[in-house]
Amino acid sequence: MVSEEEKRQKIRLIEEKLKEKDCKLTPQRKATLDVLIENESKHLSTEDIYQLVKDKYPDIGLATIYRTLQLFDNFDIVKKLNFNDGCYRYELSEDHRHQHHHLICLTCGNVYEFDDDLLDQLEDRIESNNDFQVKDHMVKFFGYCKDCKEDDNEKEP
Repeated sequence: MVSEEEKRQKIRLIEEKLKEKDCKLTPQRKATLDVLIENESKHLSTEDIYQLVKDKYPDIGLATIYRTLQLFDNFDIVKKLNFNDGCYRYELSEDHRHQHHHLICLTCGNVYEFDDDLLDQLEDRIESNNDFQVKDHMVKFFGYCKDCKEDDNEKEP
């Protein structure tokens, strides 16, 4: 869980990023940002975010959430993720070079974060062998989480 001070700090940084692009942090955008910060590790869909914002701001429309997320994606405030489940999911962008990776359960659909970045050597080789500067990468592993593996093992005779 993010402390109130960390939350305020993140909001200030994002507000500065928006000001650089001549955009304001409107109440609707702030409400969307609050939901993203409060649910950082949950990989929320647009509809999930809409429902959580609507709890605080009942008059907000789904189209406003879509536009806000598109703006945040354009300004690299959020990362738009595709876990092959039919909808995009969002998480706040981090300032460090690479994001964490994701483990996606094929049975229950839960998404787990995996922080080890084992691709530094590969990136170095790609850069030196191909005269290509790597800025980021995304790795997704599809498989079965501990609970689903155990449920499957219990079903076997």
